[in-house]
Amino acid sequence: MTTDPLAAGVSLGVYEKALVSTSVQDGEQWRRFLEQVPQAGFSFLDLSVDESPERAARLAWDGATRRAVRQAAQDAGTRIGGLCLSLHRRIGPGSADPEVRRRAREVMARGLELCHDLAVPVLQVAGYYAYYEPAHQDAVRWYTDMLADAVPLAARLGVVMGIENVDGEDVTSIRKAMDVVDAVGSPYLQVYPDLGNIAEQGFDPAYELAAGRGHMVAMHAKDVRRGEPRRVSMGTGIVDWDRSFRILKEQAWSGRIMIEMWNDDAPDSVDRCVAARSFLEARITAAGIPVVRP
Repeated sequence: MTTDPLAAGVSLGVYEKALVSTSVQDGEQWRRFLEQVPQAGFSFLDLSVDESPERAARLAWDGATRRAVRQAAQDAGTRIGGLCLSLHRRIGPGSADPEVRRRAREVMARGLELCHDLAVPVLQVAGYYAYYEPAHQDAVRWYTDMLADAVPLAARLGVVMGIENVDGEDVTSIRKAMDVVDAVGSPYLQVYPDLGNIAEQGFDPAYELAAGRGHMVAMHAKDVRRGEPRRVSMGTGIVDWDRSFRILKEQAWSGRIMIEMWNDDAPDSVDRCVAARSFLEARITAAGIPVVRP
């Protein structure tokens, strides 16, 4: 064990949908909700702004609510490590409808501002062009243009955007995400790999992780099967954890790994999170990567 405060290593976090989140409204309820994070042994939590009306409405939180949530994390002894901006799955940056593209840009701006106000350093950008629409020949250009135009705001607010490789047909690989990163050419746009989605798409983790080397700001960890990108119990799917972590060890990668789970408010959600964390932590340390405890 090293006592060097600058030593390499990873910290482990958990997705908010892995925890019991019923009736989270005011600051006190947020504190009780966030207390599950250290209770399960995690260093941070990633919040979601998704297609549900409740979570999409977070973009319109007033200043008092933002301050209350930020204080609740501090009082709970944890932090909000990332914000998953999944709402772009419904409001597509690459939509053929100019009005939808305009709304997608608003979502992007509001997401960056929410990160800033919650002291969240990373905004995860979903790799969906226009999920519910037929493919359009200009979708990639429109998607890339939105991210390029978001860079000045991200830079002013000090928030790094990370493109997630997703299920479906759009940004399905780290290689595709890096095409966008290279086209934009800003330190405020990087990649946020999902190890599960690499496996679900049938890609080689060595090839994918090599493509993202030097640009991977954080990672999602979930288990999957082909055609099942969600709700596969950790350790029962097809992700080659040992190989993936050996590759990251060879890269000397350090950063945040967020366990992505959907426990649907099950009463034993915290126990499930502990089991998933223990499984993953054992494989990370077996690869020679230190795990920094909260």
